Amino acid sequence: MAAAAATASGALGALQASRARLVAAWCAQLGLGLGLPGSVTSTRAGPAMWAQGWAPAAGGAVLRRGYSSEVNAENELRVRYLEEENRGIVVLGINRAHAKNAISKNLIKMLSKAVDALKSDKKVRTIIVRSEVPGVFCAGADLKERVKMHSSEVGPFVSKIRAVVNDIANLPVPTIAAIDGLALGGGLELALACDVRVAASCAKMGLVETKLAIIPGAGGTQRLPRAIGMSLAKELIFSARVLDGQEAKAIGLISHVLEQNKEGDAAYRKALDLAREFLPQVDLVTGLAIEEACYAQTIPTKDRLEGLLAFKEKRPPRYKGE
Repeated sequence: MAAAAATASGALGALQASRARLVAAWCAQLGLGLGLPGSVTSTRAGPAMWAQGWAPAAGGAVLRRGYSSEVNAENELRVRYLEEENRGIVVLGINRAHAKNAISKNLIKMLSKAVDALKSDKKVRTIIVRSEVPGVFCAGADLKERVKMHSSEVGPFVSKIRAVVNDIANLPVPTIAAIDGLALGGGLELALACDVRVAASCAKMGLVETKLAIIPGAGGTQRLPRAIGMSLAKELIFSARVLDGQEAKAIGLISHVLEQNKEGDAAYRKALDLAREFLPQVDLVTGLAIEEACYAQTIPTKDRLEGLLAFKEKRPPRYKGE
């Protein structure tokens, strides 16, 4: 039995080491860097980080970028309520430059807190999800953090990511994903949870989890088929294929594709234009009032009483349109 246990332990260790090497290889492809025990070298990404806040340009809508050399966990997600003609638009800006906006425990905690506040804020009319880091939307899970997790931690954490992504999908106002760069794995799943997706032609999108011997875990297996069809979704997931903006537009994954501008925010500017179009339409307060008025009309009907009686008697209802 001791020999069998040693063999099993050795096999598990080999499997874990293999998984770690897969993660390290994928991190290297993304430029993230991951030092493993026994590694000869350990590549580390530069510490460049966007400066605190954005400086508004004329009109308050287009924003100027700056840099900071410090990594501040409190600034990994920036929530901005736009003003003047953009009042009612909220921008969620992901800001983890040192990790290509990879999804970490802290980022999920901040997203969850922001979404909880937004879903009950009646002044919010449209939400834009974007990156404040040039050339990237979200590179997916933070694999450097993930590889350090015990296997018992992974499942609950992925469930938390899935829950937050679902909360975004269930927000009561229109949501727009502005994809100005890399959107891989969980990053694309985050975008898929939004009602509308726009991207720069140079953006790269894909559910690449099968390269790491796993599958999409934050709704990608469900939302991608609903967006582009079952057969093509399977093809993209099985192959871990990465598409550019033009290819994504051709299959219906995104609604609009734009040539990138020198500021690197073409998708965000288009998202802002769309959000402005949405503002004059029915807002949440008015919509709920309409719902209440319509529901009130059903209360005195015979069909409503018949439905309740049928439920009580466990039989099909016999509606008459009365």
